[in-house]
Amino acid sequence: MPASEPWLSDDMAIARTRAWLTEVVIGLELCPFAKPAHVKGQIRYVVTAVEEPEALLQVLLSELQALMDADPALVDTTLLIHPRALPDFLDYNDFLGVAEFALEDMGLSGQLQIASFHPDYRYAGNEADDMANCVTRSPYPMLHLLREASVDRAVAAFPDASVIVEKNIATLRALGVDGWRRLMANLAP
Repeated sequence: MPASEPWLSDDMAIARTRAWLTEVVIGLELCPFAKPAHVKGQIRYVVTAVEEPEALLQVLLSELQALMDADPALVDTTLLIHPRALPDFLDYNDFLGVAEFALEDMGLSGQLQIASFHPDYRYAGNEADDMANCVTRSPYPMLHLLREASVDRAVAAFPDASVIVEKNIATLRALGVDGWRRLMANLAP
């Protein structure tokens, strides 16, 4: 759990997140849209040491504006990694409503989206150990800030997203709990 890693540096959090992206998200082909941005170096990795939701909200507001101001050819998406804020999934899940409200309040709905990842992610109705939850499990709590234009291009390339979801669940269930634990344990650093 992130709270048990007080020694965690920003570089270590980014290295582990990059390893998760390449080994899990891209390696297991969970998101066909991730590889192009990764290969082109268009993903911005931001780590914050804040612990309180209010402070995280301020960082989120800043990062939403930074993504809007960035050249899409250079920064297409941002992973806002917050290992010390919202380690409890239910608190994190509650914060997502605040994050969506902030996006709307800034007038960025329709331009940016926020996707969510957490080490203990759990979809409503799923058991805690259901491998389907692992589709959005990550080494640390994080918010993925995406450009709507990029999402639209990705959806145009894969119009039936339900096929991706079904394939991901089948892949993760075939991997199993032990395979998932080994995969996550072997991520750098």
